[in-house]
Amino acid sequence: MSQSSFKHNFLSFKGRAKILHSTWLAFFVTFLVWFSHAPLMSTIQESMGLTDIEVKVLLILNVALTIPARIITGMLVDKYGPRNSYTAMLVATAALCFFFAFAQTFEALALAKFLMGFVGAGFVIGIRMISEWYPANQLGLAEGLYKGMGNVGSAVGAGSLVYIASLFGGEDGWRYAIASTGVIALLYSAFYYYAVTDTPAGSTYFKPNKSGGLELTSKRDFIFCLVFNIPMVAALAILTWRVTDSGVVAGTANEMIIGAGLLSDFTAYFIYGLLLALLAYQSWKLFQVNKDMLQSPPVDEILQYKFKQVAILSIGYGVTFGSELAVISMLAQYFENTFLVAAAAAGMFGACFAAVDVLSCPSGGMISDKLGRKKPLIILLSGAAVGFLVMSMITPEWPLAAVVATMMICSFFLGSAAGCVFAVVPLVKRKLTGQIAGTVGAYGNVGAVVFLLVFSFVTPSVFFATIGAGIAFAVLCTLFLDEPKDKMAEVMPDGTVQMIDVH
Repeated sequence: MSQSSFKHNFLSFKGRAKILHSTWLAFFVTFLVWFSHAPLMSTIQESMGLTDIEVKVLLILNVALTIPARIITGMLVDKYGPRNSYTAMLVATAALCFFFAFAQTFEALALAKFLMGFVGAGFVIGIRMISEWYPANQLGLAEGLYKGMGNVGSAVGAGSLVYIASLFGGEDGWRYAIASTGVIALLYSAFYYYAVTDTPAGSTYFKPNKSGGLELTSKRDFIFCLVFNIPMVAALAILTWRVTDSGVVAGTANEMIIGAGLLSDFTAYFIYGLLLALLAYQSWKLFQVNKDMLQSPPVDEILQYKFKQVAILSIGYGVTFGSELAVISMLAQYFENTFLVAAAAAGMFGACFAAVDVLSCPSGGMISDKLGRKKPLIILLSGAAVGFLVMSMITPEWPLAAVVATMMICSFFLGSAAGCVFAVVPLVKRKLTGQIAGTVGAYGNVGAVVFLLVFSFVTPSVFFATIGAGIAFAVLCTLFLDEPKDKMAEVMPDGTVQMIDVH
């Protein structure tokens, strides 16, 4: 299909473009709900009488559960298909939205925000859906459009929910504003179920042979994957430590509270034990899925893939999407506190950072389609690293226009790099696309947890500089990424091998 044909389909809302539009709208709705709290956080804090540390705890909790949720969602979408998976996700999104909107205590807010992290896993579902409908030479652009347009959900929320809350008025205006996004999610779940199919007519939906863990194709990759699972559990342990009631560090001038007081020490140790049990169970399931491979001769070379690719893409997404989540969560308050602007204006300025994704993610995907998968990713990651270094130099004396422009340029590099990452994800192993996207996506939230943890201890300038250093590390890792091969092999249900073009 020609590029002009793609543009025509994109505008016509027919065929594969209908699938693309319907799916990015599903992603848009989940992000609208997931980040509906961010522009209203100052109002929520005042209404609920929350402390500054409790606010920061809510920001961290919002991204915590998404780590295991994206792994689980990746398995489910590979097994049950994206249509059923996204429909169920939207229904759950609405229910959790209502729970948060009408919570009456900090503990209820915290539980709702923790569970709301599952909403962020919806992104994984669309990656598999788009990869089923678009050829490899258009996949980067299509995935970039999906990601970029979907991400705008957070920007729309930032730019509109404060106004919507003011229309309802009163102390509970924020509750009705947030609940309205849940109504949208519930209505859209019904539309999505009837609007899409998992594959084009006559296409095969490849599924993993076993579920419960990622299928691997070499003994070395099995060990690599075991080790690579550790940071995802460690991020949850860090979160647990962050919200316990112990841990006071004496500073030179005063004391800095580390614990938030949400969990007792006993409860925290119990959770640590559960996390160790989870890691052990995850490792056991990985062994169960791969034991035949481990006990048999090497897998045919034509059917192999390298887990190294998954790891490098995960690190790349960890620093791009992870930093984006972290920055979006704090940016409105940053403008309020640093430049003393009104909440509505701060929300609009903060929305500019996410809104750039409309252009940046498709641009990164299109560049990847045209110029290869590796070099553009290295260049765009490098640009993002420099951008955050510049952001770390911002002071209250900077003109607001210069601040917003700097952040938007940085966001463009960041979103383009993320678009490049997911231009490669579906080209690793077709039948495992959901699980690979889940792993890569989970690392995005590992990055968010780490960066938000850093933010809770340091100034915004140091926070931005830390993100820049993390992205620079990802650039070094990307040097070891392999360009995808010309063709990918998958086994058909009848046992024959089908070769799929990936260029």
